[in-house]
This record gives sequence, C-alpha cells and structure tokens, in this order.
Amino acid sequence: MKTRDFFYMSKSDRRVLISLLCAGVIIIAAIMLLGSEDVYDDETISHDYKINAVGQKKQANSVKHRSQTEYYSQEPVVKPELFEFDPNTADSTALLRLGLKPWQVRNIYKYRARGGIYRQSSDFAKLYGLTVKQYRELEPYIRISTDYQPASLLVKGECDTLHIRRSVKLSEGETIDLNLSDTTALKTVPGIGGYFSRRIVQYRERLGGFVRISQLDEIDDFPEISKKFFRIDSTHVKKLNINRLPEKELRKHPYINYYIARDIADYRRLHGNIRDIQELSLSPDITQDVIDRLRPYVEY
Repeated sequence: MKTRDFFYMSKSDRRVLISLLCAGVIIIAAIMLLGSEDVYDDETISHDYKINAVGQKKQANSVKHRSQTEYYSQEPVVKPELFEFDPNTADSTALLRLGLKPWQVRNIYKYRARGGIYRQSSDFAKLYGLTVKQYRELEPYIRISTDYQPASLLVKGECDTLHIRRSVKLSEGETIDLNLSDTTALKTVPGIGGYFSRRIVQYRERLGGFVRISQLDEIDDFPEISKKFFRIDSTHVKKLNINRLPEKELRKHPYINYYIARDIADYRRLHGNIRDIQELSLSPDITQDVIDRLRPYVEY
C-alpha cells in the first residue's frame, strides 16, 4: 500500500490499520521473548540434568568403592584351628574354623545335599581347591562316623553286634617303635595320617632303618608334634657292604648320591677294600657330615 493511499483512507480505517500493526508487533515481540526463555530454560535444565547425573554416578561409584574397601578391610583374618571333625556332619562354623574358604564350605553342603558321602578320609581330598598341605594337616583329624563307613568294614560277632575298625590315637607319654611299626600302628600317632605313615615306611626302607628320631625331619613337612611319640630300636638296621656293592646299588641309599658312589668305587679300585669309612674323607665330595650320617649304615 502506497503512502498516499494511507492519507486518503478514512480516519476510522487508519485507526484499524494502526491497531492491527501494533498488535502484530506485540505478538511478534512476545513470541521472540517466550522462545528465547524456553531455549534458555531447556539448555539450563539439560545442563543441570547432566551435572546431576554425573554427580550421582560419581557418588554411586564412590559409595560402591568405599563399601568394597570397607568389606575387605574389615573381613577378619581367622587363624585355622585343628580339631577332630566329620565332613559328613560338620556345620559351616566348624568348617570355617578349620581354615576352609566360604565357597569350599558351600561346595561341601551342595555335595551332601546331592546325597554325597565321605566314606573315608581320602574322599575329603577331592574337595575342590583343597591343597596338598591343607589335606596333610587335616587328614589326622578326620573322623568318619560309623554310620558313613563302608559296610565291608562291618564284622558280625556272636552277639550279632557290629565292630568297626578304627585307629585310636596315642595318649601323652605313650610311644611306638619307629622301625617296627607298620602303617596301621603309625596312624595312631597324633598328627600322623595315611600320607605320613606311608612316607615313614618308604623312607625307612630306603635308609635300612632309622637310627635317630631327628631323621624324620628329612621327610618334607613332617609334623614336629609327632616326634615325641616315637622310640627307636636300631639293632635291626640294614647295613651296606661298601666293599662289595656295585656303584649302582650304592646310589639307592638316600645318603649316597652319584658322586659319592663314584668316589667309593674309585677308592676301592685304587686302594683296595675300605677298612674304615673315615678313609673316604680324602675325597672332596665326601665331607665329615656325610661320613657321620653313613657310619651307622655301612659294614666292611
């Protein structure tokens, strides 16, 4: 619309047009103001939300880390106790006192719940995660109730009563002969189970017999508390004739290695029969300690 047309309009028409223009300006201004406030509010809300979310996540991680740290730092370190127990009936408290882990105790409970039975001490060695050292320590204290032992051990007497073979441990002050006792008798010694009873017999056969109680220390991890229950009769110790045995046979003795056996054979070849083991001290491989250890086991 041209300017001159505006002036030729009637007074009422000009008022209407001016009113419409003012209304349009007001509406446009209002829209712009409201729109900018909405954008600002949305950005502010979005920013605040992100800050709150990050803060809550950090706080949650901090609480989680703190709770885990407190849990592990406050978990008590329980020193294992050794006492007689039946793995078929022992409760969780007793099993934990023995030094077993909580997950191992749960495995025992699951095994028993499925109908599993520990019929002999060696069955307990199959527990997942149980180390050889742990089993050696626990074996002497495992007591299988007669209700769970194999039926083949039952003996029917005249009065139709049941007798179960069981080993009774020695009391304080009682002793058994280290050279004359079999594995069954050795198991009666406190701290000695099937494993150490077999190791004692095997080492005794290699030595030819024990001459000192301290020789038990030559068996790995042998329990110190068990030594006081032994005595020794060394009159039947098997001896080696170092003048007649070939080098290969000499090496079978635990105190004679390859070099010592070779030096003995060389000495016999160069000097003839050995009349006293002290003669071997001229060899650099045969120390006085070796001579003292071998002396009770040699003959000429």
